[in-house]
Amino acid sequence: GRRAILAPLRGRRRVIGAALFLRGPERVAFEADDLLVAAQLATHSALGIDKAVLYGREAYIADELQRTMLPENLPRCTGVRLASRYLPAAETARVGGDWYDAIPLPGSRVALVVGDVMGHSMTSAAIMGQLRTTAQTLAGLDLPPQEVLHHLDEQAQRLGTDRMATCLYAVYDPVSHRITVANAGHPPPVLLHLGGHAEVLRVPAGAPIGVGGVDFEAVELDAPAGATLLLYTDGLVESRLRDVWTGIEQLRERLAATAQLTGPDHPPPLEALCDEVLDMLGPGDRDDDIALLAARFDGIAPSDVAYWFLDPEDAAPGRARRLARRALARWGMEDLTDAVELLVSEVVTNAVRYASRPVTLRLLRTDVLRCEVGDDVPQLPRLRQARATDEGGRGLYLVNRLARRWGATRLSTGKVVWFELNRG
Repeated sequence: GRRAILAPLRGRRRVIGAALFLRGPERVAFEADDLLVAAQLATHSALGIDKAVLYGREAYIADELQRTMLPENLPRCTGVRLASRYLPAAETARVGGDWYDAIPLPGSRVALVVGDVMGHSMTSAAIMGQLRTTAQTLAGLDLPPQEVLHHLDEQAQRLGTDRMATCLYAVYDPVSHRITVANAGHPPPVLLHLGGHAEVLRVPAGAPIGVGGVDFEAVELDAPAGATLLLYTDGLVESRLRDVWTGIEQLRERLAATAQLTGPDHPPPLEALCDEVLDMLGPGDRDDDIALLAARFDGIAPSDVAYWFLDPEDAAPGRARRLARRALARWGMEDLTDAVELLVSEVVTNAVRYASRPVTLRLLRTDVLRCEVGDDVPQLPRLRQARATDEGGRGLYLVNRLARRWGATRLSTGKVVWFELNRG
């Protein structure tokens, strides 16, 4: 005795369900006008459901895409400790294009990068991935920070998108205790000194990436041992409830207050400091996703660095062995003398064979012993298995067998070959 209308819910590509309209036997039977109403209800409901499903799927893909392109683990770099956080935006804003990175550079330096592609979509996440990959490639070429931003700007122009991005690129040198910073429209970093004083670094703002035809300026600043540099995206300091400069001042005050808890001689633990910074967010401050990168500068003391220039001549390997032996004796590391002399001799021999300018030799004493040999030849050495009849070709094989780690990096002026040995 019941009457029913079964209306298919047609999405844009397929039928996603059905709507069932029922009337009991005491009601009037359905008429033609009821069919029209049911059809309209089914059509609008189907489109709404379909859009919600597609939006949820796109948001999920964008979120996974962004998380996949962020570094899983930060590298262990000499003279600096790193910590990071990524916090997605509230459900209403979904994923954005924030990223951070830490990239080891030749000479025990490290590049610190944080950026933000404008917008919240899968497109923003995809552009973020392209810019991050480009920044890693440019860092591998050891370009100055302002040149990295210039090439990122050119890359954004080639992408042909109207999405702009902000980026801050800094290079920290633990030997000189200096940091070089260039900025492309990004919020300025905050430096927390060992004594508890927090300052907003005076870095030229620059234009965002994607504007095109602009120059970027780099500044070189002191990076004293024990200080902490905080790089972040604007989601941390800007929301509907506060402007960006109010948020930056609140961040500076939060860092200073946290440092007071551990006293003037002990910086706050790095991971705990990141958590304290995120705790400053209120319930209305999650309009945008947040990327946070903190770097604690330990540096390398001058007494732990030995540096020489060697003329590219046959006597260079012997001189390198003698200099390394004296440095190890001064550091009380005589147990490494045999291994270091052998490996230094092999690497320096390869360098002076083709170099036309003086070769550099540097030893660094940290938790490991690191040796770096630089020359003006851009071709990187290649590890190969020497044949029994070959007179040479075994140098890198020895380095690979005896060293804890080794590598070679191309520079704009040549290359650096390095290896590390565990301290006894």
